[in-house]
Amino acid sequence: MCTSLIYLDDSNKAYFGRTLELTSDLPYQLVYFPAKLGFSSELEGHPALTYESRYGVLAVTMPGRMPSADAPLGFKDLKVLEGMNDQGLTFSLLSYPTAGGGGHEVVAATQAVLSASDLGTWALGQFATVTEVKSALDDQPVLLEALTLLGGVESPFHYVVHDASGASFVIEFNNGEMKTYDNPVGVMTNGPEFSWHLTNMDNYSFLSNVDKSSGTFGGYHARQPDSGIATAGLPASNTSVGRFVRAAYYAQFAERAKTPDLAVMTLAHVMNNFDRPRGITIDYPSGDGGHLEVAGLSQGSDETYATEYTCWTNLSDLDRKRFYLRTYRSLNYASFDLDALVDAGGVCVLPVSHLDGLYGDATTTLKDAKAA
Repeated sequence: MCTSLIYLDDSNKAYFGRTLELTSDLPYQLVYFPAKLGFSSELEGHPALTYESRYGVLAVTMPGRMPSADAPLGFKDLKVLEGMNDQGLTFSLLSYPTAGGGGHEVVAATQAVLSASDLGTWALGQFATVTEVKSALDDQPVLLEALTLLGGVESPFHYVVHDASGASFVIEFNNGEMKTYDNPVGVMTNGPEFSWHLTNMDNYSFLSNVDKSSGTFGGYHARQPDSGIATAGLPASNTSVGRFVRAAYYAQFAERAKTPDLAVMTLAHVMNNFDRPRGITIDYPSGDGGHLEVAGLSQGSDETYATEYTCWTNLSDLDRKRFYLRTYRSLNYASFDLDALVDAGGVCVLPVSHLDGLYGDATTTLKDAKAA
């Protein structure tokens, strides 16, 4: 359903890519949050946790609630799915169905807690490195909340943070209990738990990008007619398990580009391996398919089958602070320069659907979408 990875260029500068797959488009909003914004994270039974952003943030978001005539949506209602701040820290939300449903950490009612839904603005708005996020989480309780838009399901996600050094960190809830991991491979997909994926990599120690194109069997000398046999051992399916192994392979062996522009191009080629057209796999409502990985997100009754597809793909240049985004209806990326957004003059909100067919530098387009 989602695949993310870190790629390093010839100078060890870090670039990040991720895809997001669902069975339908949702009202995604591309938002620029300038520094010095005030936020509040609220969970029933606890005081509100308030924090102010130190850094500018560019993010793909979703509304955290349904709007009403009396309470229209504001920027504080937009929850980060994918984002980067002006220090090169990234935050990504990926589906993880077994996150909720268990016991929760016991936190005193007098203590302010952070909702997992607000992890994005909390991390990106305040911290510059993975180390800073890890340190802050040591003292900050985080709890799942029931999401109205998903029919009351507790946040069925896990989260990954990267910084400009290439460091990677995972925040995961297993049946309500928060666990954190350093991520030495810099890759994330969906379930099972992250530690299981690392153990599973032990089954692929034979992988190499070196073709072995000939071999002898008895008196027969076998020879490949072309190149590419090195990838024969990669999992072929689009399951979370298969994509994790393939992402680790591509991140490890893709040639390290010598310039930032070539690095972004290389990362785009890598992420193309995880791009899913509609219809490649389908699940019928009466079947046993696991197509709806985001618990609570249902297909309309008029659909005869469900098919996951890549709703959008993001690339992030963590050194130059550039954010690239393409939708399902685009083959090229629109790009956004965080340094150039500093003078935007406030929060900017642009529906991601407005990027359909758009490519090249779209920073001005986002600036023109300054919220009222």
